[in-house]
Amino acid sequence: MNYSKLLLRVLALGSIALLSACERPSPTSVQHGYRGTGMVQVFNDRALEQRTLANELPIALPAASSEGPTAGKTYQNVQVLGNLSVAQFNRLMVSITSWVAPEQGCTYCHNPANFAADEKYTKVVARRMVQMTQHVNADWKPHVAETGVTCYTCHRGQPVPEKIWFKEEPQNLRADFIGDRAGQNIAAASVGSASLPSDPFTPYLLGSLDIRVNGTKALPGENRHSIKQAEWTYSLMTHMSLSLGVNCTYCHNTQSFSSWNNNPPQRATAWHGIRMARDLNLDYLEPLTATFPTERLGPTGDAPKVNCATCHQGAYKPLNGQSMLKDFPELAKPAEADPAKLVEDQPSAKKKG
Repeated sequence: MNYSKLLLRVLALGSIALLSACERPSPTSVQHGYRGTGMVQVFNDRALEQRTLANELPIALPAASSEGPTAGKTYQNVQVLGNLSVAQFNRLMVSITSWVAPEQGCTYCHNPANFAADEKYTKVVARRMVQMTQHVNADWKPHVAETGVTCYTCHRGQPVPEKIWFKEEPQNLRADFIGDRAGQNIAAASVGSASLPSDPFTPYLLGSLDIRVNGTKALPGENRHSIKQAEWTYSLMTHMSLSLGVNCTYCHNTQSFSSWNNNPPQRATAWHGIRMARDLNLDYLEPLTATFPTERLGPTGDAPKVNCATCHQGAYKPLNGQSMLKDFPELAKPAEADPAKLVEDQPSAKKKG
């Protein structure tokens, strides 16, 4: 037999085997929207299984008694959660340690010689993050509903959540042939390695740039939503799709992506989610910039911030819609102030801790 023909046959068979492997397992399609609209979600069963394992809930400690003295009356410098009983407070602290710093332990935030001290930046940040969690659960129900969030939703056993973002360092416009890349064309992971703008977070999740694909007026002088500007919208939408592990049709009716008619309810939920992320970044995370040490800041000196991936981490709902909040209702709303703490915080009162 001619060796060249044999080689061609081997290569052909190898190509068939390789291409066949790319299609295994066969994707699963699920009708998602109105029939006839092409609104189908496509899943890879193998990836879905891996995602399910990655979103298992940690075991919750048994509920603690609400009887007995409060944490605010027992411990010094308890600025939040002071109305909880000592047993409830300690249970939550142990849980937060396992959610955020299981290897480092209590000393990740506390000075073991003086637990009341605020000398570690991690304690100051953690206190603010507890307040942020309560704010999300109390004031952003249009997005999180009754499922809510806890520290574990983002941290997943890590001191720093895996999915955070910083502002991009401005391009160095050197005297060469690169030119101004306009914030794109670098195949960034944030947008699925596409050529789209790689930082859709600063304009949309920190700023309030219009999320538009086309304008509502035809005249050039009045239509400020150009194709170039639309690329930023595509960039954000790509991020959301990757973060939730869903197709565009999870939120949009394919008959008209811009119209709100006949859209799934998830689009309204996502609308609130964008504004919630912006709220958290502006009111809770950016103000902590001076609290973080330099090594925790981004290349431009900004604080770490949240986007859709921070909570969702590839799941259509964080932790696949499983709620931890039912086991930790103290994180569901801002705790009522401890009367003793109110007196303690008066200007004439002596501060503790």
